[in-house]
Amino acid sequence: MILVARGTFFLSIILIFYLSLIPASELEFFNALSFIGDKVSHGIIFFYIAILGMFCNFKIKNHILMAIIFSFGLTIEIIHYFHPYRYFEWADLLANFIGIILGRTIYKTLQKT
Repeated sequence: MILVARGTFFLSIILIFYLSLIPASELEFFNALSFIGDKVSHGIIFFYIAILGMFCNFKIKNHILMAIIFSFGLTIEIIHYFHPYRYFEWADLLANFIGIILGRTIYKTLQKT
């Protein structure tokens, strides 16, 4: 089961990275979800990555994993700064952070039950 979670985690990271590099106008399926809002989407995506990452039981502490996931989001935003069709946004980083914190909180809650 852990191997499936880890495979899903790494495939998700690759997919998120790929989707963050192509112009947003090419993401028609994402535009259909625009009623959710860009920042909420960021939060949901990083919530998903955070909680999935913790279920992978990597041999690192969860707070280190959360820092790595946040660094991944920061790297994407730095790339967006130089990308001709994307923009660096502090609010995206905040939404990523909130998603990660929510994922960690829910994971810890599930572990207690």
